[in-house]
Amino acid sequence: MDHGKEHTVAGGEERFLEYVQDLSIANNPTARIQNPLKHIHKTALLEQVEDFVHKAGLEAELEIFKKGALVAQKPFEFENIAELDDEDRDTLRDEVQRKWHQPRAMWVTTLVCSIGAAVQGWDQTGSNGANLSFPTEFGIASDSAHDRWLVGLINSAPPIAMLLLGVWCSDPVNNLVGRRGTIFISGWFALLSVLGSAFTQNWYQLLVCRLLLGLGMGLKSSTTSVFAAENAPAPIRGALTMTWQLYVAVGIFLGLSANLAVVDTGRVAWRLQLGSAFIPAVPLLAAVWFCPESPRWYIKKGRYVDAYKSLCRLRFTKLQAARDLFSMYMVFEAEKQLISSGGNGFRRFLELFTVPRIRRANLAAGTIMLAQQMCGINIIAFYSSTVFVEAGVSAKNALWVSWGFGLVQLIFAFPALWTIDTFGRRSLLLATFPHMAWTLLATGLCYLIPGAGTTRLALLALFIFLFAAFYAPGECPVCYPYAAEVFPLSHREIGMAWSVAVNAFGASILALTFPYMLVAFTPTGAFGFYCGLNILAFILIYLFVPETKALTLEELDYVFALPTQKFVEYEIKEALPYYVQRYLLWKTAKLRPLYDFSERRTLQADCA
Repeated sequence: MDHGKEHTVAGGEERFLEYVQDLSIANNPTARIQNPLKHIHKTALLEQVEDFVHKAGLEAELEIFKKGALVAQKPFEFENIAELDDEDRDTLRDEVQRKWHQPRAMWVTTLVCSIGAAVQGWDQTGSNGANLSFPTEFGIASDSAHDRWLVGLINSAPPIAMLLLGVWCSDPVNNLVGRRGTIFISGWFALLSVLGSAFTQNWYQLLVCRLLLGLGMGLKSSTTSVFAAENAPAPIRGALTMTWQLYVAVGIFLGLSANLAVVDTGRVAWRLQLGSAFIPAVPLLAAVWFCPESPRWYIKKGRYVDAYKSLCRLRFTKLQAARDLFSMYMVFEAEKQLISSGGNGFRRFLELFTVPRIRRANLAAGTIMLAQQMCGINIIAFYSSTVFVEAGVSAKNALWVSWGFGLVQLIFAFPALWTIDTFGRRSLLLATFPHMAWTLLATGLCYLIPGAGTTRLALLALFIFLFAAFYAPGECPVCYPYAAEVFPLSHREIGMAWSVAVNAFGASILALTFPYMLVAFTPTGAFGFYCGLNILAFILIYLFVPETKALTLEELDYVFALPTQKFVEYEIKEALPYYVQRYLLWKTAKLRPLYDFSERRTLQADCA
């Protein structure tokens, strides 16, 4: 099968889909993945299985683990494994051909992660409507630099708390109580802090409540995507993990809807807008204990029986559970030989920058996380109502347009459930960032239209809606799933924590500075500035972010074995000239793949 033609599309869309797919030819880590079990002799492999089941206390499952190990060794040749019966082969065919057919426990895990994301989105947008009235309530509504910075500080308090404390608590809390326990603790912060915000009597009480909210947001955002990634099977890991950002969009939409629902309640409107975010926190606290704990967390703790029980709930058959458990165990043991998983959190944090494989993953994840803030999405999430009021729109109409922004983002996020695992993460980013750049520039230029009539409002809404339409299937679903999947198990919590800290740093700077930028730069200059940041983010993603679609978490170790220098040289010297020849000059060109994916693509062709 031609590596650029996995999907055939008729009509006018064909050229665009070819373009999106070709963006990932050189960057999909479809390199020939060297299975760590591949070159072990069958006799030696079965001996290792026996050693493992004795170590794990799973002697009663020896025969099923032998079959699972043989499948893990030759995943594309299971039809020829004599030890398997017809029922086993049907199961293995089914998991490829019906990848969305998953056990109930897998969907419960997805639901919990989705609710957690909705909490995050609602928390972000409660302040959107409240910004129109709480500054007046607390006497900080003037255009003075002091008041503008103070409003920015209150809005930026959650990401500041995430950056300084929340994400760093994630590693020890995860280590102590697991993924589910960490999500449960974060749910209490999400519940109590927003209720406290609704009853504050001055700006510094509100600031404290929002700092506590940020602590919970840091715990939750550092854990939820990791939880989903570790439980999900590889073929749909991207789609299931991206439910974090999809349901952040749901939460944003619901938060903006709540802003509208209470806008006419008078002086208490801002209290209801902030406090309404407690609603999704309640089912999160109730539902988290109904899903299985991460099997990889159990492996890290040496609790193999519990890991097996968890996988038996997350997979349909014991064969699949045994295969995945043995594969996870072998890779984890190999990781321990290559990467020290011991030591305290500070040592593992330093290894994010000193161990080559982890450093490359950290660079890629950090680039995408920072790019989410560079694109300017939180200008709209935090300040869209303020942006429209600055354009001369009434407060109520500003909330309606903000609601429309949330609706557009929600609608356009759903296609990413398909595209994130077909086009890939990197390809979606490179295809959407240029469009986010020009739509923000156009938004800023709308402020130059004289007056505050319907034409100005209509164009402002149009370009902000277009920005949301490009953001929703690109950076929105990619950033958290990517960071959750690229780090090895030994450094996954600390790696995700650092990635979220990078994101929170960008969000805190944006939320803190934007009210002042509106005065110092004018709205046109502020939006033009973020247009430039989108272009810069596109360049960074092109140079430092490889693709990760459809690979197991363990296989990604091999993706990040390629030195960054070689990746960058290939992108500049070979891939870039190819794109120029093909898409600017419209000449026939051929691109040498950086990786060889023939083995995996053969499987896709056979199962098509």
